[in-house]
Amino acid sequence: MRFAVVGAGSLGGYFGGLLQRDGHQVSYLARGRTLETLRENGLRITGQTEIELPQVTATDDPAEIGPVDAVLLCVKTPQLDAVLPQLPDLVGPLTAVITMQNGVDAPRRVAEVVGEGAVLPGIVRIFTQLAERGVIDHRGGPGSIAFSEPNNAETDRLEALRDAFSEAGVTVVEPADIWSELWQKYVFFAPSGLLGALTAEPIGVIRSRPGLRELLQRAIGEAVAVGRAAGIDLPPDVETRTLAFCDQLPEGATTSLQRDLAAGVPSELESVLGALVRLAAVAGVPVPLHELGYEVLAVRAEHAAERAAQAP
Repeated sequence: MRFAVVGAGSLGGYFGGLLQRDGHQVSYLARGRTLETLRENGLRITGQTEIELPQVTATDDPAEIGPVDAVLLCVKTPQLDAVLPQLPDLVGPLTAVITMQNGVDAPRRVAEVVGEGAVLPGIVRIFTQLAERGVIDHRGGPGSIAFSEPNNAETDRLEALRDAFSEAGVTVVEPADIWSELWQKYVFFAPSGLLGALTAEPIGVIRSRPGLRELLQRAIGEAVAVGRAAGIDLPPDVETRTLAFCDQLPEGATTSLQRDLAAGVPSELESVLGALVRLAAVAGVPVPLHELGYEVLAVRAEHAAERAAQAP
């Protein structure tokens, strides 16, 4: 199959590397120093998975790639606006665009550009990080990917893509309801990102201090209430399961939202916490913890952006 990877960071490099190793034709849409590195040095995955790909296909022009069987949209939400105009060159009548962003808003935004029929909402659970450009470090278990048609129908392209990922060594989850699965990740990611960013502490500290644990439970409850008000069919025990998942994470685990805010780089604040606050307002659901956290973190992010702009 032909794949286009948009966003050659840790996620795109990992999935693209596994698919290329398995014999699929993979092209990376990249730019700047990342593009130069891929062209000169190829791609390498280290850690739990070891892959060396001295040659990869990489370009900054989507027209050079053309329509593919599937687009793996691996950029973070702050970069979505920049890449959305490039997607039409990659999309043909049967192309699937698999969204892998945190939050629940990316499928809608992508569908506005390529059409709802092209979008497969996706969920990724894996720990990878970019050791350096072109080098991905894979730790913390095999991880998994789940994706489905927006209406949860079974289709030939869905089966073919699931087979491709599975045969490449990726654990593929087949959800009965992709929107419920998206929200089950969201009700973990938003509250844990909120508390982590506000405290600048890893999950081990948050879950072990009684006061912070209580706030985490309340924040999870807020997110679940918004999802249910939006018509999402969440399991009855989703709050208990989400907290149990937090208890199973490594003590030093942090969210990408927390790390990006701490580093003063563009983050998913708007698409994760801001989106939840806005959805809550539409549904009439009170989310005081998320409202407070969002406003505080938004001020911090603005100050960080100002400092970055003034830096020599």
